[in-house]
Amino acid sequence: MFRVSNFVVGLANTLVMLVGASAIGYSIYMFVHHDVTDCESAIRAPLLTTGIILFLVSLIGVIGSCFKENVAMVSYLIILFAGIVALMIFSIFLFFVTNKGAGHVVSGRVYREYHTVDFSTWLNGFVGGKRWVGIRSCLAEASVCDDLSDGRVSQIADAFYHKNLSPIQQSGCCKPPSDCNFQFRNATFWMPPAKNATTVATENGDCGEWSNVQTELCFNCNACKAGVLANIREKWRHLLVFNICLLVLLITVCSCGCRARRNNLAATESDRA
Repeated sequence: MFRVSNFVVGLANTLVMLVGASAIGYSIYMFVHHDVTDCESAIRAPLLTTGIILFLVSLIGVIGSCFKENVAMVSYLIILFAGIVALMIFSIFLFFVTNKGAGHVVSGRVYREYHTVDFSTWLNGFVGGKRWVGIRSCLAEASVCDDLSDGRVSQIADAFYHKNLSPIQQSGCCKPPSDCNFQFRNATFWMPPAKNATTVATENGDCGEWSNVQTELCFNCNACKAGVLANIREKWRHLLVFNICLLVLLITVCSCGCRARRNNLAATESDRA
């Protein structure tokens, strides 16, 4: 008799197999078609590897649960248990490396600004050295500042200052830092202050990095790096919540898998009798 636990394990792994097959198919599509951007092509190999692993592990789970192959089920449970332990360690790691990095409130502004020193040393490694060259290229390629060029917000300073800007697209990369005291002309065009107006601009290295060239803007600024780190932190915080939900699901599947293994053993003994 086909037990409920076997059905649950088989169904869950069938769904994961479909996800793995989709990941494999999409990564192959990106390998074959050469019209993908450099930023998109960077995920091809990791996506293909992840898809293959998901597909193979799920296939073992389906064989073990649906065809009552005890060796396959034991192998699947070992892999699943190792995955649960690894996911728990990774989730704890995510919590600690993303615990720092809250934005700074700017007087008279709705948006926040970020500094690289506010983030963990490990996270800062993501935007260091040659890595930043690739990230900067992706930001320019994706035209992340283009949406600021349209509408009332792009032309009126007060409307711009009261817009809730995202850290990676606007607050860090598409405008000079507020303490540079640049004069607003439009959302992506700013004039530096007169030399006798303030000395603050010389204290922040990003002030000299700002360019009104639309493909450069503040992409060379540390503020832009901080904006990218803030975006990574936000995404990883979401990933942490996802990991916790996934852990609950994997533990449930593992429990059903253990029950399915006992069902397989009972079925084998019954067949021998």
